[in-house]
Amino acid sequence: MGTLRLILTIVFIIVSIALSAIVLLQEGKSAGLGAISGAAETYWGKNKGRSMEGALVKITRYLAIGFMVLAIVLNLNRF
Repeated sequence: MGTLRLILTIVFIIVSIALSAIVLLQEGKSAGLGAISGAAETYWGKNKGRSMEGALVKITRYLAIGFMVLAIVLNLNRF
């Protein structure tokens, strides 16, 4: 049981570091003054799911779910 806990802890640390890095790579969600004139509606803005920014959002979502699941599993394993 100690080996499994050690492996889960290492995976938890890797997920934590990866989640922090991915969040820092993302751009801010505020559109600034370009949203007033409609300049934010470009081709890249409409196809956000296929761009690198869309991929970062998806990766962030999966890493956050993994982070929460690992945190719960590691906490339940404590007792």
